[in-house]
Amino acid sequence: MTKVLRPENPNQVSEIIKWSLGDELPLDIAGTNTKRNLGRPILDECGAEVNRMIGHTLELSELNGIVLYEPEELVLTAEAGTPISDIEAVIAANGQQLAFEPMNLERLYGNDGGTLGGVVACNLSGPRRFKSGAARDHILGIKGVSGRGELFKSGGRVVKNVTGYDLSKLMTGSYGTLAALTEITIKVLPAPENIRTLVLLDLDDEMAQLVMTAAINSSHEVNGAAHLPLAVALSSTIKNISSSRTAITGLRLEGFGPSVEARIEALRILLKKYGDLEELDNKESITFWSEVRDVKPFQGENSVLWRMSVTPSLSPLIVRNIVSEYAGSAFYDWGGGLIWYCMKDRCEDCGAQKIRSVLNKSGGGHATLIRADALSRAQVEVFQPQSKSLAELSLRVKKSFDPKRIMNPERMYLGV
Repeated sequence: MTKVLRPENPNQVSEIIKWSLGDELPLDIAGTNTKRNLGRPILDECGAEVNRMIGHTLELSELNGIVLYEPEELVLTAEAGTPISDIEAVIAANGQQLAFEPMNLERLYGNDGGTLGGVVACNLSGPRRFKSGAARDHILGIKGVSGRGELFKSGGRVVKNVTGYDLSKLMTGSYGTLAALTEITIKVLPAPENIRTLVLLDLDDEMAQLVMTAAINSSHEVNGAAHLPLAVALSSTIKNISSSRTAITGLRLEGFGPSVEARIEALRILLKKYGDLEELDNKESITFWSEVRDVKPFQGENSVLWRMSVTPSLSPLIVRNIVSEYAGSAFYDWGGGLIWYCMKDRCEDCGAQKIRSVLNKSGGGHATLIRADALSRAQVEVFQPQSKSLAELSLRVKKSFDPKRIMNPERMYLGV
């Protein structure tokens, strides 16, 4: 019978893993279970149609609390089960932020919550990714328990820490397949004094891509660039956007008040030849970019959803080629480097083979199946297939940390 095990400290995490090792029972590593549907199913979630493993859930929600916060040093340490919303509230009170803008991706799955450990394990980042880096670029140190039941730590509480192997980056994005994280130290940064978003109206995808590239390559320090075609833009809760009934292209500038005002005026001059421009104030900008970050246009649906990391200049062509095969809608983030694509109808293999073929013919990239039913996720390569050499390396790393393959087995790839 499947059990939900909730340890209260790292030593209990170690004991549970050692106990599971004895019977070689797989463990579904989770925080508050908000991302259970992200990745391949681990336990028997698909019924008799798919032969999945039977094991237990190791839920880390009781490892909850901020251990250390030094605003003047821009450093925070928290247990892995600490809600990300709690962390953001504490640092916001000191005028600080998580610069990588962790996504509330769990809202795509009809729930709410999310923990620091889940954000790090999945390496979730938002619209500022192309400017400020991913979650892994903001991790200073970690503590965890390996698949051997051994407690370990890596890094520390200072930015310039180069002692030993950088396991923090290895664990970030490993989806719990290597270890159960128990404590994480991250760097925080000052929140901007002013946020403004310049909006261009009614651009097609190709023209929007040119505009985003020109803005990012300018000297005006744009740190958000997204394009929402008409069908997607209508879902916005910002009245002067949704009421415009046109495609919208948003460009964000942040910083000190006078600097932002000067840069946005310079950006207006640079882009006025491309058409009508509007501006979102601080409050509207925060709302708009949170909607982009959390993929709001595709929330509340059960349709198949893909996330594609591609060469920005080729993103309109990629979308056009995919839509010619599978009806659906898309929008662009990271200046076109990230495509969110929602399929209108279900199809065999969720379109994986065709979508990845289009990417391979268009400069390469990565396509991740973000939302689909459990049976589809068990049969389709959810994550971008690895090359032979990379797959062999991943397997060696897995064996090193988890020789019995009990930690989130096959969450990312078969056999790992």
